[in-house]
Amino acid sequence: MSQPPSSRLRLHSPELGATAVSAPKQRRWTVVALTAPAYLWLAVTVLLPLSAMLFFSFLTVAPFGLETPALTFANYLDFIHEDFLQTLTERSLMLGVWVTLCCLLLGFPAALALAKHVKGRWREALFLLIVLPFWSNALVRIFSWTMVLRENGMIDRLIHDVLPGAPHLDLLFTYWAVVIGVVHSYLPYVILTCYISLQAIDDSLLEAARSLGAPGYKVFLRIILPLSMPGIFAGTILVFVPVIGSFMEPRILGGPRSFMLGNVIEDQFTVVFNWPLGAALSFILLAIVMLVLAACYPFLRKHLQNAT
Repeated sequence: MSQPPSSRLRLHSPELGATAVSAPKQRRWTVVALTAPAYLWLAVTVLLPLSAMLFFSFLTVAPFGLETPALTFANYLDFIHEDFLQTLTERSLMLGVWVTLCCLLLGFPAALALAKHVKGRWREALFLLIVLPFWSNALVRIFSWTMVLRENGMIDRLIHDVLPGAPHLDLLFTYWAVVIGVVHSYLPYVILTCYISLQAIDDSLLEAARSLGAPGYKVFLRIILPLSMPGIFAGTILVFVPVIGSFMEPRILGGPRSFMLGNVIEDQFTVVFNWPLGAALSFILLAIVMLVLAACYPFLRKHLQNAT
């Protein structure tokens, strides 16, 4: 005589329960096995060097020479007492603001065109042009701008071919030459992050808004811009954080008149061999970045929640 369905379910329920209990454990161990190598690598290559630099920042001298290092706060006090370090920090922050704004003004329209207007092979070709700078060395890209921005350079000659009587254009060794060079280096980050957010916007939302009589600028302000905020914020962070510590572009394109805090940090490690001061300035810059991000976090969280 066959058992009723309920009794068969009761007979098999212990096995099903054991399977249900073991499945989450297997998933957890799978996640741990897949992510452990990456986190271990990050711990070895990021956390350990940062911990060493934090320790160096409280020393009187680098622990590599004949002098015996001692603990001190003088390296951090130098930043407070030296006005030129504060001036260079302000200049570096303003460079980050200008470069970020220029990247957003140039990158967002390009990403919008790629996501909603350019199709097929043309999109692939434009993407190739966007990522092409990553295939070349950073020094090569920066030195190539010296051929473009100097007097009698490519831009200057082009202007004189069109307007023979125009004054010479010499942007090399100026602040705006640094801005141009840094924007060229970091513009692809903004384009790619904004493109991902814009590509995720359903075209039916835009079509519905237009069918209801919404003009183009309202479609942009009410739908496109709010839903693309995650990409805008991601691009802003990816650009602003590394730009304020940049040193190659200011040294090559800006010259002595466009010195930044990143150049001082580089000199402390490579020229003066004052690692403690260089480490202290690095952590001061890192603290400033963290404070800026913390101040912007409520605004970011609000707009990211609205976008999702």
